[in-house]
Amino acid sequence: MDVRWEEAGWERLTGRVGRRRLPVWDCTVGLVVGDDSVLLIDPGSCVREGAQVRAEAERLTGRRVTHIAFTHGHFDHVLGGAAFSGAEVFGAVGLDVLLSTEREELRGDAVRQGLDEAEAAEAVDLLVVPKHLVSGEWTLELGGLQVLLANVGPGHSGHDLAVFVPGERETVFCGDLVEESGEPMAGPDATPRQWPAALDRLLALGGDDALYVPGHGAVVPADFVRAQRATLAARFGVSET
Repeated sequence: MDVRWEEAGWERLTGRVGRRRLPVWDCTVGLVVGDDSVLLIDPGSCVREGAQVRAEAERLTGRRVTHIAFTHGHFDHVLGGAAFSGAEVFGAVGLDVLLSTEREELRGDAVRQGLDEAEAAEAVDLLVVPKHLVSGEWTLELGGLQVLLANVGPGHSGHDLAVFVPGERETVFCGDLVEESGEPMAGPDATPRQWPAALDRLLALGGDDALYVPGHGAVVPADFVRAQRATLAARFGVSET
């Protein structure tokens, strides 16, 4: 990896892990580099954005993206997946059914949030559905690096998947279970009363010293996740006991 990540608009988190905050919706894309394989987390909001992310990832790593993980099924996290031909796609169990049966709802939500109608239609027509479904935990071997995919939801959505990357500094990609650049959004597919428990599982995965990567916003420490958990518990009337 001889290209400076910062010059390409990426934030280097550890020797093997980086991420990029995409424009418009400030959605995080994660990149995890093994000796043999490359995992990309949440490929963007449309095919055009996904193609840009793919080109940048290939330039940074010198290899193609071999694996994709969807942290959940919202448009800004999944609609770029069609740009990654041949990649193995992972998601929480049930996400395949959701993305197969609710394409029109996904397209409509993308357009309502500001995505161009033609781009939304193209991305939904080409939508990639995960073939590898995580019901508990799944250890993904990338060559010299084992990444843990964990089904920690429901919470923000019905299909929340976290990605834990070990290393000199453990890193947890949280999806929209954690948001830093705004208040966590609880849409119609959220399960508010179980959301705090999902954050407990994130904290158990990463521990006190990990880097927690929100779906939107800056990287945060464990104390931020705990504070957001307390806020959500109070907001949704969840007992601390």
